[in-house]
Amino acid sequence: MEEERALFPISGDDAEASQTAPLADRLRPRTLEEIVGQAELIGPGKPLRRLIERDRLASMLLWGPPGSGKTTLARVIAHHTQAHFLRFSAVLGTIKEIREAMLLAEKLRRAQGRRTILFVDEVHHLNRAQQDAFLPFVERGDVIFIGATTENPSFHVIAPLLSRCHVFVLKPLSDDDVLLLLRRALAD
Repeated sequence: MEEERALFPISGDDAEASQTAPLADRLRPRTLEEIVGQAELIGPGKPLRRLIERDRLASMLLWGPPGSGKTTLARVIAHHTQAHFLRFSAVLGTIKEIREAMLLAEKLRRAQGRRTILFVDEVHHLNRAQQDAFLPFVERGDVIFIGATTENPSFHVIAPLLSRCHVFVLKPLSDDDVLLLLRRALAD
């Protein structure tokens, strides 16, 4: 399993194991079993969980409210897969950087037969031209596209990209889920 590579590093990634890291980073789940909530998607025997455990992922969109675990789920997927993992910020990224990432993915697929998972956080911020830049690489299977969004993908993701992705809807955490997380935080 290769370590994830960030096109735009997110602060705190290197400090996750450190006791001086922010509480959210220290408590961030690293396995499917540690994720709180979303049992209908990743509970034992559920289709998304089976795809993750078998490393048989297809492109997907994770749609849910803030705090529902979209980014966390993408990170857990990254740690469970044998694919190369890249993160891309839809807010900061340019078309040039998208193309560079896609060319790297294409080279890895041709040279090593290895797929790349490209995680795009806040995918609803990408404009049409940026989304179009991903399309040929998703169609050829050079990348497994995982987009995270708080907005309805039907309105914010272009139809050709949307049609090539499974859409998984994450629900807000229940009161019991939040209570469990608070207990974990107090124990830390």
